[in-house]
Amino acid sequence: MTSTRQLLPGAVRRHLIQRRRRGRGFPFTAPTWPTSLDRDPPDRGLGADYETEWARRYAVRLARAVVIDNVTRPLAHVVAVPEVRGEEFLRLVEPPVIFAANHASHIDTPLLMSLLPLRFRHRTVVAAAADHFFDRRWKAHLWAGALNAIPIERHRVNRRSAEVATELLDQGWNLLIFPEGGRSPDGWFQPMRGGAAYLSVRTGRPVIPVHLHGTWRILPKEGTGLRRGRTAVRFGMPLSPTEAEDARRFGARIETALATMADESTSDWWTARRRAAAGTTPSARGPDAAPWRRAWALGPDPADAEADDPRRWAVREAGH
Repeated sequence: MTSTRQLLPGAVRRHLIQRRRRGRGFPFTAPTWPTSLDRDPPDRGLGADYETEWARRYAVRLARAVVIDNVTRPLAHVVAVPEVRGEEFLRLVEPPVIFAANHASHIDTPLLMSLLPLRFRHRTVVAAAADHFFDRRWKAHLWAGALNAIPIERHRVNRRSAEVATELLDQGWNLLIFPEGGRSPDGWFQPMRGGAAYLSVRTGRPVIPVHLHGTWRILPKEGTGLRRGRTAVRFGMPLSPTEAEDARRFGARIETALATMADESTSDWWTARRRAAAGTTPSARGPDAAPWRRAWALGPDPADAEADDPRRWAVREAGH
């Protein structure tokens, strides 16, 4: 016979169970600290306070370059099968620059880092979430060493994060930043923050918009496995703030450029530019609809179409 508790919605049932456990105390809840004992102060060397200078020393840079060129880059071409466009725009600028990219997967950073031309690849730092990648010492060491990541506070304004990024740009380091502040849960854009625009206004360095298409299908945010797929990486025209633009207005222009590049990924160059000129570029944030409708609007996975093509082996053999 079904009990009344079983008929309750899942969220309500979990809430009642948690309340009951809290009433029982330890071990169902976290233990309290004895008032008679002094408590060690929290570790201030993590999060946004983590010092990454060691990761830019010559020996570490050399080891990282060997891994990126000989491990990460070949793996990226096998797993993500990237199609790169817009590399000619990178010839229009001199380092350092700010790369501002959309973010849908953990594969975005190693993929993009491995595809940058040599003069950018090994002189680029990655702005990473301080609360996620630098909350444990082993994680901080790993990501600072492997990706040349620096901690950036994404939930509140942090002067130290901005000062570190500014100082590195002044020293000639390029910066890769994801203005959304985190991975998209469904492949569509999230609201973008003004970090890239603010740093460009403050330092005078140009912003290179970068659109990553297809990475969400390879390793989605809530996914547990890696699947092979096709991706497209597009570098856009360099953008610089005008004298009349503050960080907010310039940030809106960066987001518009990324939305146009996203439109190009699903249409073509001429159609995307014509829509941009007319102000009718489709929203890169997706339709305001149910999750199934948003997933359907993303369109079919190109990798699925390739797998269903009986001629795929002949095509590949002809290409060798």
